[in-house]
Amino acid sequence: MRLSAPAKLTRSLHITGVRRDGYHLIDAEMITLDLADELSFDEGDGLEIEGAAGLPAGDDNLVRRALAAVGRRAAVRLVKRIPPGAGLGGGSADAAAVLRWAGCTDLAVAASLGADVPFCVVGGRARVSGVGEVVTPLTPVELAVTLLVPPFGVSTVEVYRAWDRLGGPTGERNDLEAAALAVAPELAPWRDRLGEATGATPVLAGSGSAWFVEGSFPGEDRCVARAVGPAVGRPATSSPGAGSASA
Repeated sequence: MRLSAPAKLTRSLHITGVRRDGYHLIDAEMITLDLADELSFDEGDGLEIEGAAGLPAGDDNLVRRALAAVGRRAAVRLVKRIPPGAGLGGGSADAAAVLRWAGCTDLAVAASLGADVPFCVVGGRARVSGVGEVVTPLTPVELAVTLLVPPFGVSTVEVYRAWDRLGGPTGERNDLEAAALAVAPELAPWRDRLGEATGATPVLAGSGSAWFVEGSFPGEDRCVARAVGPAVGRPATSSPGAGSASA
């Protein structure tokens, strides 16, 4: 069986509080994009990754953790198209695809794997709150976005630590932008590059390194992706991911 693991895009993100255990409460709008990884499942055991040099395939990989969470074994081949560390939910999308393959749509199980996994299980367009475990579907939108993904990722843990350290500065649409720029100042030139090319104001994709603007602006180093519907049960397509240029 082959399944598509679509990326998620956080269109807006606000931090509404911090729990006693240190987890941050959010109020976010997320959509599913047609940029996607692909997972193939066969009999056996193991994980083969194609398209992401250096990505660990051990027990900490979310694919393996998701298999363990549902008590299943499989030989999985993962073709990566979602850039790691970009804030586009690549690992979470892969874990969600494993849960769908196993017939598990329990959001409590999904939340045990990561904050973005519940949304990636549901997909489409939704308001996401709590620590990511509360997913409220919203009316789908027809939307194209242009992504610019730097050749480096940003640590989600470090970004949230910076948000705490800086006293919770906010951005217009993403409260984590200032924190991410504090962790990785090299993000700024990429933001400016996308803004100059499109005439729009870029927004950081979640806590990752990707910048996006709404609308289709194909060009060098930019990827145009489109919003798609709910992810549950989605099979792999022959050409997952829409891009007018490589990101």
